[in-house]
Amino acid sequence: MAFLSLGLFLMVLFHGCTAQFSPHQNQWQALGGAQRHRLQARTSCDIDRISAREPNRRFSAEAGETEIWDLENEEFLCAGFVAIRYTIQPRGLLLPSYTNAPQISYVIRGKGIQGAVIPGCAETFESSQESGFPDRHQKVREIRQGDVLSVFPGMTTWAFNNGENPLELISLLDLSNDANQLDLKIRKFFLAGNPSAARGEERHGAQTKEAGNVFKGIDEKFLSAIFNVDVDTARKLKGDEDNRGNIVRVEKNFEVVCPSYQGEEAEMRERRHNGLEETVCTMKLSQNIDSARRADVYNPRGGRLTTLNSHHFPALNTIQLSAERGVLYRNAILAPYWNVNAHSMVYILRGSGRMQIVGSKGTVFDEQVKEGQIVVVPQDFASIKKASQDGLEWIAFKTSANAMTSPIAGRMSVFRGLPVDVLMNSYGISREEARNLKFNREGLKVFGPGSATRS
Repeated sequence: MAFLSLGLFLMVLFHGCTAQFSPHQNQWQALGGAQRHRLQARTSCDIDRISAREPNRRFSAEAGETEIWDLENEEFLCAGFVAIRYTIQPRGLLLPSYTNAPQISYVIRGKGIQGAVIPGCAETFESSQESGFPDRHQKVREIRQGDVLSVFPGMTTWAFNNGENPLELISLLDLSNDANQLDLKIRKFFLAGNPSAARGEERHGAQTKEAGNVFKGIDEKFLSAIFNVDVDTARKLKGDEDNRGNIVRVEKNFEVVCPSYQGEEAEMRERRHNGLEETVCTMKLSQNIDSARRADVYNPRGGRLTTLNSHHFPALNTIQLSAERGVLYRNAILAPYWNVNAHSMVYILRGSGRMQIVGSKGTVFDEQVKEGQIVVVPQDFASIKKASQDGLEWIAFKTSANAMTSPIAGRMSVFRGLPVDVLMNSYGISREEARNLKFNREGLKVFGPGSATRS
């Protein structure tokens, strides 16, 4: 089916909504206003061409691999974010680290456990005395395919693969968010190991990788005194002789207190009651988005769309990011639309298809997309997707806690909001043609294959 002309551009007024949190969250409230401006003076969005991108940096560690899409491409520079894909082998531990920017992740496949240490919060998990040496630590959760994970800037996180298959995650780090007071460069601050020991491939112009962990430059005698340990232990904190990289293999038993996964029914109940009474320390930091039961738009012939924003996942209001999960069946179409208040990073999960993006200068992208590629869609650029015979699935991260879209065709679309006479005179067409343009599609965004009309 030929694609529709995407030459329609309108000015849209938007009044954003922000969730309110309890007084205990004062130390994090500054992040909630991060969407007021996105370092406009430091970014450039005069884009003539967008490409489907593969990672331009790849590093291998003892028990996994890290791949990075960074700001050497103009569409990434425009959007002000970078992407990282982690592949953690069974019994692999992604070492504890924190970053200078808010982060949102999606579990592509596999399962494991993830821990988060939030500054200023107490340890709430405690092991039993039967384990020999009781332990206390902050929240740990099981993660599985389809989970969306939120990470605040400066929050320490780690992940462990306790399954039998690789655990794979794709992450967006929003460097243009006001919570990042540094610059448009990704900085991961590791608390352990020696990330520089990872074996890597870098394309020309890529940024320099990490030099070591945060203890590397601190005198070991200071470390010994600070932690009240012997000098040999303090020396190991620095990781100078550690050649395992940022993902290490756990050889012994991994004993961490972690509640079992509650299941979809319990998660749906929690989603309904996950309200304004939460504080940062008890806030839910993960939400599954894969189930068809969660779909916001569903067409039995075309596929489904599921959005995850701060209205039903309050943690997203703090990091000012959101997610969209899309599934198109064979030859189905996602109607053209633009993001009103956000840039979007589209990661292709499975299948393939054709994608077009149109900006103020015309078509900037018209290519086949496939699994593992990323396509950046700048704010207000109209885009359209058409699945191949194999179908098309994606996860999209957006730079607003409550990203809004404006579809061009179908119910609730721009064309439905325009009078027939405006369409007639704008396009030089008859009244019948204008009515067909306006009313022939009854679906919401997702259209099945073929050219079926309202009748």
